[in-house]
Amino acid sequence: MKILLFGCAGQVGGELQRTLSKLGELIAVDIDSIDLCGDFRDLKGIENTVRTVKPDVIVNAAAYTDVDRAEYDRELANVINVLAPAVLASAAKRINAWLIHYSTDYVFDGSGEGRWCETDQALPLNVYGVTKLDADMAIQISGCKYLIFRTSWLYSTRPRNFIFSVLAHATELERFPVVTDQIGAPTGANLIARGTLLAIRAASANSGVNGLYHFTADGFTSRYAYAKYIIDTAINFGLPLKCGPDSIQPVLTATSPTGAARPLNCRLSTDKFKRTFGITLPTWQSETKKFLYSYIHERNCLSQVIENRRISRQC
Repeated sequence: MKILLFGCAGQVGGELQRTLSKLGELIAVDIDSIDLCGDFRDLKGIENTVRTVKPDVIVNAAAYTDVDRAEYDRELANVINVLAPAVLASAAKRINAWLIHYSTDYVFDGSGEGRWCETDQALPLNVYGVTKLDADMAIQISGCKYLIFRTSWLYSTRPRNFIFSVLAHATELERFPVVTDQIGAPTGANLIARGTLLAIRAASANSGVNGLYHFTADGFTSRYAYAKYIIDTAINFGLPLKCGPDSIQPVLTATSPTGAARPLNCRLSTDKFKRTFGITLPTWQSETKKFLYSYIHERNCLSQVIENRRISRQC
């Protein structure tokens, strides 16, 4: 099996590059790639990349993800999030390849308290959500074989995510605010990569799995409770922090304005995903705990290596 991965330097793409190589030949590109174009601003270039590689599976982990900036950078967000995936879908159809694409909980308006299903009406609140929904629709009407995975609250070893933001604040501050009324499922990029591998294996054996799926870790929490869990777990693993879990200040989204509106209810039903692929999804707590343990352990090991080198230079 030959797999072409776009966006290999991103949160999900980095994990996919490590994981999908188990399936066969993996060609990974990103915006700075030289031999093959991975720049989604160059639509003809990425089309030529697909034509050159002729993969069995195209995995799109590239996206414009700056939710606030997208509000005034609409043209670029549309090119990267809508036009480029549409080009990949068209190219996939021509060569009869699968297209794996990642979408978001932000396609919904966040109303109510129930879990959003794949068949529920999507009404995004911000430009980012609009572009991701438009891509979902473009892929579905393209006629290619596809798996679209809508996920939420992603984190990875890349620094720009909620976990590292909380840890950075807790390292420097004794108290800081976090919203209490945004509800969702924190989901690790590593989990997305593992699930994608299993889904591709299933798709290669049964084209009937073609479709749109919601894919997150199991369970839900608020941003506020999530931040408390992160800090409490990090302290228990030995990370020195100024702020304890009980020092976080609970606030409402309405009193914490951002450049783009955020949906409050981001609960996604993963029943279809679990039923189709026969996968039991781990809880967000267990995945977050494993991630923090690994991060803090590696951080401590690196600190020890640096200290040992310092002592060796002094001797």
